[in-house]
Amino acid sequence: MSSDKARWGLTTLYTVAGFGHFVTPKPFEEIVPTYAPGTARFWSYLSGAGELGTATLLAAPNNKANKYGGLISAALLLAVWPGNFESVRQRLDRPWTEQIGWIARLPLQLPMIHASWKIWKETTD
Repeated sequence: MSSDKARWGLTTLYTVAGFGHFVTPKPFEEIVPTYAPGTARFWSYLSGAGELGTATLLAAPNNKANKYGGLISAALLLAVWPGNFESVRQRLDRPWTEQIGWIARLPLQLPMIHASWKIWKETTD
């Protein structure tokens, strides 16, 4: 996937998910790891703000903003990965048909991290 396609794909993903954190925060709050300090609502809103900010950088008509958007995207994806593991852990007692989508998210995060890193490394100032 080209960096440009990846950039717009990530921009779309972050925009939709970012607004989702504010419009319907409960599903996001449910996967905040219990060991995270503060409230789940705080982490949900912070994550949503981070996603919207990252989408803004990736969509900006400025290579430097895009470049740093790629770096921040990789960092954000790594930061929220524990929440994805937590969502799987919370569903271990459910039928596998309910678990499969949550489990699939774990390895699917890797190409998004790779694409983000590629944007960071390949975008010129």
